Amino acid sequence: MSLPIAERWFERRAVDADLTLIWEPHVHPLLRCNIWHLRGRDADLVVDTGLGVASLRDAAHDLFDKALVAVATHAHGDHVGGLHEFEHRLIHGYEAEALTQGRDSYSLDLADYSADARSSLAAAGYDISDGLLTAVPHRGYSPASHSLKGAEPTRVLAEGDVVDLGDRAFEVLHLPGHSPGSIGLWEPATGTLFSGDAIYDGPLLDAIPGADIAAYRATMARLLALPVQVVHGGHDPSLGRERLIEIAESYLARTARRL
Repeated sequence: MSLPIAERWFERRAVDADLTLIWEPHVHPLLRCNIWHLRGRDADLVVDTGLGVASLRDAAHDLFDKALVAVATHAHGDHVGGLHEFEHRLIHGYEAEALTQGRDSYSLDLADYSADARSSLAAAGYDISDGLLTAVPHRGYSPASHSLKGAEPTRVLAEGDVVDLGDRAFEVLHLPGHSPGSIGLWEPATGTLFSGDAIYDGPLLDAIPGADIAAYRATMARLLALPVQVVHGGHDPSLGRERLIEIAESYLARTARRL
């Protein structure tokens, strides 16, 4: 079945005067990454960059009008597909090699997913039986031809590093579990956390290559102890402290039987 051509590939919504959410509406929720753009005094921050099937820089050129720091919360293809478009590319050291090599974790071609893989994703809450895309970015594009473009990081991050925008500063938190080098960006002054796939308000994937349930549990315990007020996750809507506690405690209870 041929897919229609999207009138535009990205959508956006202003969260407040400084923060904008960008997303790819024609992508299945499994791979529909939240792309965050935050204005700073000396530089702007971009957190994650989507699949890379269309140019994020071109689509958001009016937003990207000053120095940009692009941070990948981890190296999965739905988060780093557009990272090569940015001059300053930051990622945790455990994920740097995968980013450089363009080592993807998900295909856009449904034929690449075994029956067992589809069943496992469906059990987790992601039914992909109708495909991963509902449209294509341009004529002649085929999901089967998609490949992740490698990008060497310009700065390798570790726990405790700071991403400084001049008037706002974010501490790097190493939050493994979903992947070995998953990170969050934490602003203590406002209680704001950009969490990537460490926590979000949707099915959390811990049975994929590179995932570690014990590490994920430690991450959840850490998040429960952190005075977070708002979470801007890698997928699904943002959430507040009460919902973070519900998600983390539910994960800990559910996985206690799996260790």
